[in-house]
Amino acid sequence: MSRRQLEAMMWADACEAMQRAERLQRQFFHHGAPYWEAPVDIYETGDALFILVALPGVEPDTITVSMSAGLLMVRGQRSLPPELQNARIVRMEIPHGDFERRIELPSAPFQLSGRHLANGCLMLRLQKG
Repeated sequence: MSRRQLEAMMWADACEAMQRAERLQRQFFHHGAPYWEAPVDIYETGDALFILVALPGVEPDTITVSMSAGLLMVRGQRSLPPELQNARIVRMEIPHGDFERRIELPSAPFQLSGRHLANGCLMLRLQKG
């Protein structure tokens, strides 16, 4: 391998490492606070909003849901399994620790009318009106 090819390969590796570091920083340290944001999907029907929050490995009793002034807040914690507490990290893409997700709601009045956790996803039903 030539020196130029080696330098190009090292540069590509360094750029990839920086992109991974930036992604992790965005996931874990939002606005200076150590928490991660769960991804959400939002669906609307004639009478309700359905919010699906991806929470792999999160225990139901750690999740709190609140609504105030047009804002839905989902908070909780994903704990690292005990057998991994002292393990060396080879790759980490699924965040753990405290999470918080704020979701701005449309201006209509909503009431939380359903909530269940299945297959790693929290499904919330917000009844309109």
